[in-house]
Amino acid sequence: QVQLVESGGGLVQAGGSLRLSCAASGRTFSSYSMGWFRQAPGKEREFVGAISRAGGTTYYADSVKGRFTISRDNAKNTVYLQMNSLKPEDTAVYYCAARMGAATTVRYDFGSWGQGTQVTVSS
Repeated sequence: QVQLVESGGGLVQAGGSLRLSCAASGRTFSSYSMGWFRQAPGKEREFVGAISRAGGTTYYADSVKGRFTISRDNAKNTVYLQMNSLKPEDTAVYYCAARMGAATTVRYDFGSWGQGTQVTVSS
């Protein structure tokens, strides 16, 4: 099983940018497709973006399309989430997740999760 540790969260003003990182350890990182999810207080955890094992295919939630970019560096065992034009409604705890096999947008398809990193966007 892969272990995941997120970093890069923080407080930013609306319109600003942040880059989240998720470092993986354990088994071969390139065997895992990766996803980012987020959970705001009182809400369900929701899909943000996902990337295939080789990085050639990406998926995004409609709410972040055009503003967020997911990427990965298999040599560094790391996946990234570049977040631009941030809005107060992007405030949430952001989680990195991994699954063996093809990338999906479904939360329950991912078997390994990080501890989360807080992103707060002020208006």
